Amino acid sequence: MTDLAQRRATLEARLKELEERIREAEQELEGHDTKDWEDLAQERENDEVLEDMIVNAREEIRAIQAALKRMDEGEYGYCVRCGAEIAEERLDLVPYTPFCATCAAEVSSHH
Repeated sequence: MTDLAQRRATLEARLKELEERIREAEQELEGHDTKDWEDLAQERENDEVLEDMIVNAREEIRAIQAALKRMDEGEYGYCVRCGAEIAEERLDLVPYTPFCATCAAEVSSHH
């Protein structure tokens, strides 16, 4: 059984890692000064990858911040949809998940 302090430390470490990744990607996006058309086309492709990565990192940051808030409120580890306890194995894989496996499957099947 992983305790709350360990989960919080894991989430906070991941938060720092994501924020650093965003900072590096944004610096790379700002640092282009290519004049060559071929290089420019390659940079545009790379920019799309970097922009997608930034969007995904920001979504994960929001999920982690929400999980930390649930920890502060004593709600962490319980499904925000049905209130059931979330399995430890699930929290080990996705420590910021707000849903039990059943509700996660239902939510994702509606999208």
